[in-house]
Amino acid sequence: MDRDRGELRWGVEQRLEFIEFRLFWEGRVNRSDLMKQFGISVNQATSDLSRYMEMAPNNMVYDKSARTYVRGPDFACRFRPPDAARYLAQLRLVADAVLDREDCWIAELPPFASAPTPVRGVDPVTLRSVVSAIRRSEAIEVRYQSLSSPEPRWRWIAPHAIAFDGFRWHTRAFCETDACFKDFVLSRMLEIRGTRESDVSPDDDSDWNSEITLEIGPHPELSDTQAKVIALDYGMRAGKATIKVRRALLYYALRRLGLDTEPGARRPQDQQIVLMSGNQLVEESKFTSSPKGKA
Repeated sequence: MDRDRGELRWGVEQRLEFIEFRLFWEGRVNRSDLMKQFGISVNQATSDLSRYMEMAPNNMVYDKSARTYVRGPDFACRFRPPDAARYLAQLRLVADAVLDREDCWIAELPPFASAPTPVRGVDPVTLRSVVSAIRRSEAIEVRYQSLSSPEPRWRWIAPHAIAFDGFRWHTRAFCETDACFKDFVLSRMLEIRGTRESDVSPDDDSDWNSEITLEIGPHPELSDTQAKVIALDYGMRAGKATIKVRRALLYYALRRLGLDTEPGARRPQDQQIVLMSGNQLVEESKFTSSPKGKA
């Protein structure tokens, strides 16, 4: 099977993955699905279905009455393990108008909605300039509005990575003004007017290049049945789960998980999880008590 996959062109393999996706989630697939999704001919769609059946003969059978291929009783994914996160991610992208409905692989979308998130005004030209500077190891001069300053000011920064804190997109960069690595919110970059070579190495950003492992567990004051549900919510095993996070993003991770306050500050039903890593992570929490490294 691996040898067969290695011989496939990327476009063909993507269409075979689509066939498998539809069989697993919808229970059926036909030629028109492939033709509509990929803009291919009848002959190509027929060829793809035949190829998939050759590679996974137990995965689908042709239902003459319905005139479509349906999932076989011995179905087993061959191209990609079934992934609920991937399915739900497509729903979220459609809900946020990031993915067009016709580009979604889900045939029949279930009724769905998501809690609205404010649109972050990242200018595409600004993003392009930042990405270009990262690729070329350059510094850029930006007019940046920091919340620690009443007015925006110009500064040179050397970006080396992009990060998402759960709500906003940042670039991780060396700030020549403050002579340290910081996070800069992309939407607060009001203007970019110059570039130049930079000799700053991303390897010198120790907070970005080091990881911390957060060990979490259900709040100890939850009942046994409540704790079991929370364990399922977070994929815990033996009552705990581990989450790796870059040290530079620790502040955001703790805030998003609701771990940036003392466990007793909220009801157990609201807090739900607590840190279980002892003194070491208590110290790391102190590091994040103020947004160090933010511009």
